[in-house]
Amino acid sequence: MRSPDAPVVGMAATPDGGGYWLVAADGGIFTFGDAAFHGSAGALQLNRPIVGMAATPDGGGYWLVAADGGIFTFGDAAFHGSAGGTGNGVPAVAVAATPDGGGYWLAFGAPLPLLGKIVGIDPGHNGQNYAAPQFIDQPVWNGRAAEACDTTGTAADSGYSEAQFNFNVAIDLQADLGAEGAQVVLTRPDNAGVGPCVTTRASIIDNARADVAVDIHADGGPPAGRGFTVLEPVADGTNNAVIEPSALFATMVRNALEAGTGMPTSTYDGVNGLQPRSDLAGLNLTTVPKVLIECGNMRNATDAALLVSPVFQQAAATALAQAVTAYLTAQAAPAS
Repeated sequence: MRSPDAPVVGMAATPDGGGYWLVAADGGIFTFGDAAFHGSAGALQLNRPIVGMAATPDGGGYWLVAADGGIFTFGDAAFHGSAGGTGNGVPAVAVAATPDGGGYWLAFGAPLPLLGKIVGIDPGHNGQNYAAPQFIDQPVWNGRAAEACDTTGTAADSGYSEAQFNFNVAIDLQADLGAEGAQVVLTRPDNAGVGPCVTTRASIIDNARADVAVDIHADGGPPAGRGFTVLEPVADGTNNAVIEPSALFATMVRNALEAGTGMPTSTYDGVNGLQPRSDLAGLNLTTVPKVLIECGNMRNATDAALLVSPVFQQAAATALAQAVTAYLTAQAAPAS
């Protein structure tokens, strides 16, 4: 059988114990033993991820519950109501059926700190950019001058691409922020495409009216140089209103990355891990508080060994999520 596309979050047994169902956060159902498949929410556009499931007494159906309390019924499972759309800010965490299947209970957990917030994530470049130079080399206006629509990005000496690193961190970050209740807007859905142009990426996040945004990158700096840099916008007219909040967010991101990843601040770019930049479309054209992260130097052997590691990628995502949460809830970021 295929592997889940999202984490498994719930399980229910058949009445005779001869099988069981697993449910993933995207609503996908996986059957084992004598558990029959009665449908799934895997093809639905969910407002919030699935967090649990319960089977009907005869095993002829099941209920799924989403984090917002929404109920999805399959097979002979009857709908008895839901808490979806109540907007109480407290996430559902489980569902349990009554013995006769005539009802169910929902369990709720702690409030989600980012419920109602929108976060934009732009994983820089794309996995197939190298195959489409006629597209990515076309000039676009970045708010101050012309620049290429996109580039291939850099790579470690091993061949591990920046585009893959960026996307892996973005997916980990999306999961962390989603668990806190945020709606996450990604500028690309996978690492198997081309583009979009940097101007389009900025528009996607601006049009979503994100509360804050981060562009994820890794640098191709001098091989002797180490460390990460947080790039922040310089006022150009379009982005004037978000310069001050972006600078605040940049400091929070710098502190969180320094405290949580083991990657030092850059030895060759910026000052104490911070660098204003006026030549990047993502920062020039932003209308929401935003920073761009160079998470480390892929041309440096020590940095590259960290950057290619899933452990480091998750640590970077966790640090970024902490900074986003600190910024959006006005909490203190981890101290450097």
